Amino acid sequence: MDDIVKQALAKWPNVPHCYGWLGLDARGNWYMRDDRTQAAGPFATAKGSLLRHDKLIDFIQRNYEHDEAGQWFFQNGPQRVYVELEAAPLVWRIGEPDFSVTAHTGVAVEPTGCLLDEQGRLYLVAPIGLGLVHTQDVGLAAEAIEQGRWQPEDVLAADLPARFGHVMSPAAGRAVSHA
Repeated sequence: MDDIVKQALAKWPNVPHCYGWLGLDARGNWYMRDDRTQAAGPFATAKGSLLRHDKLIDFIQRNYEHDEAGQWFFQNGPQRVYVELEAAPLVWRIGEPDFSVTAHTGVAVEPTGCLLDEQGRLYLVAPIGLGLVHTQDVGLAAEAIEQGRWQPEDVLAADLPARFGHVMSPAAGRAVSHA
């Protein structure tokens, strides 16, 4: 976590959390979701505006983590901005030629498991969490599987949040206020 974020947390410890305003898609892209977008439906159907500002994206990714309930969030100064997930909390990129694995946040990991869901999506398990293999890297992942580096286990996508302890939509569990 950035030092400036830690300082803000110490200075303002009781800032309300933010829900529904930030989403992470299956390719590791971040989306801002304004009131209109949120009213149009859940993240899977109404993503919002794609973030393109590199420094903002880097800041979000450096301060991205999860709470004890499995809700992933971006610590924005003293405020937690909870993230709506399209597929998984992390998106993996596979490196050539060594099949190295790096999260969309830039953290390198060593996978401990490999999963294949009913739609043919490939996930890797790592100490920092569950992630979906980026679509552009599925061919490389297939090579790793063919070489015996990873052994896919068949799973149902709907079972993954409970099994790995992450929350797909922190906003869905919130009571709607009608102010």
